[in-house]
Amino acid sequence: MGQQGNWIDWSLKEKIGQLFVFGFHGYEPTAEISQLINEYGIGGAIYFTRNVKDAEQVHGLSAKLQAHAAEAGRPPLFIAIDQEGGMVARLVDGVTLMPGNMALGATGSAEAARETARVCGEELRQLGITLNYAPCIDVNNNPDNPVINVRSYSDRSEVVSELGAAAVEGYQSARVAATVKHFPGHGDTSVDSHHALPVLPHSRERLDAIELLPFRAAIEAGTDCIMTAHVVLPALEPSGVPSTLSENVLTGLLRGELGYDGVVVTDCLEMSAIDEHYGPAQGAVMAIKAGADMVLVSHTIDKQRAALEAVAAAVESGELAEARIDEALNRIMRLKNKLELNEPIAPWEQVAAAIGTEANKSVARRWSEASVTLVKNEGGLLPLKRDASTLVLWPSIVPVSVADEMLAGDGTLGDFLSHYGANVIERRMDGDDPLAGLDEFEQIVVVTYDASKHPLESEIARQAVDQAGDRVVAVSVRNPLDLLLYPDVLAYLAVYECRPLALSSAAKALLGDLKPQGKLPLEISPAYPFGWSAE
Repeated sequence: MGQQGNWIDWSLKEKIGQLFVFGFHGYEPTAEISQLINEYGIGGAIYFTRNVKDAEQVHGLSAKLQAHAAEAGRPPLFIAIDQEGGMVARLVDGVTLMPGNMALGATGSAEAARETARVCGEELRQLGITLNYAPCIDVNNNPDNPVINVRSYSDRSEVVSELGAAAVEGYQSARVAATVKHFPGHGDTSVDSHHALPVLPHSRERLDAIELLPFRAAIEAGTDCIMTAHVVLPALEPSGVPSTLSENVLTGLLRGELGYDGVVVTDCLEMSAIDEHYGPAQGAVMAIKAGADMVLVSHTIDKQRAALEAVAAAVESGELAEARIDEALNRIMRLKNKLELNEPIAPWEQVAAAIGTEANKSVARRWSEASVTLVKNEGGLLPLKRDASTLVLWPSIVPVSVADEMLAGDGTLGDFLSHYGANVIERRMDGDDPLAGLDEFEQIVVVTYDASKHPLESEIARQAVDQAGDRVVAVSVRNPLDLLLYPDVLAYLAVYECRPLALSSAAKALLGDLKPQGKLPLEISPAYPFGWSAE
């Protein structure tokens, strides 16, 4: 078969193998993933948090996987990851974690999206990762969306289009393939396709006006890959088949009308929207037949093998044309050649000096600080007084963040406020009587993460506002729509994610060391529209 070779001469099994990206469990190549490389010459592997300890370990894992493919006489692998930034990042330790999409949307800057993607891409490439399943270019126009939310730049198509195209350019300038997702749009759903099958009942005119605009812009920007959505769009596919499996969507719309000739990859076929209705084996056949080039099966070896074998059986029976396999393989090998996957991964000592650098951290810090949005300051409560006794109420749902290097504590907002000189006591919302003794505190900071989904957060926030409203400042560390659940709060700051860098930016803004520059990238209410800031 050879490392690149003339794929026209490959066996059917070898051709089909290249059409699959598989996940596995553990920090080292497993017997299962090794067997799939040996037997089928699979196209790629995907990393999840279960595969990631730190940057050095990931670097070694990538090198081992590629060495295994070379020893087996197989082409180099795509190594893929979901490194969107912000709250969706598989790799955190040892790299520069960039702000997420909604934070970047709050900066209003295409340069922010381009520069953060470039730096992220450069570090991923150093670690042997060549395919990033980012950026997410769904338009977040449904406040009840359980899966997109802050993964979106905005509720405005034009903002998502501009920043998404810029991110594509950034990643690909670093020789990492960008993968815009989730086509033809997952933003206006109230169902998570990981758990069920969403339906978007919109007209074609509405889809053209909102959902499809960012994908047109990404195609114009030259995106290497597009990932499909497991959503049903009756206006495009009246049969009820989800877009991932729909020839009308993938071939008719994406290839035909939009003119896209890059790689189309499915979202994971083990998500319930596919798994419970079709199964990964039937789903793989249907997806490739519909026009997908690569199939993602992330978790289970039996389902991965079943998908490979089902596609081979479908070709042998005539259900799936071998010409469709060749067409997909041609796009895959064209992209592998473009990315120069034969290039060896540099030694760790060289890589370690090129990732997590002060220059890269300054990029992340600059755009994080530019995203901080002051939505309300009606009582003149901000900036906080450093010497005043301050209670921080911390939401129980938020796992303690990984501490920034400059902190010895847990990395909560209270830790950062203390680090910057404030007089702080911090309580978890699920502790014993978190609102006890409110009168003893001159300032109260209520932190919420996603209060509409976690009743304790909204209840504690409302009680704090009711009991001590003239001293309460609220900070949203994920969903800015939390303001709707305690609208009487006098001061409200939004930072869009609960990562150490965002918490540091929030603490600086609360204490007056940073003037908030961000503007709402979505409408909270008519009183707080898109583009709003209190100053």
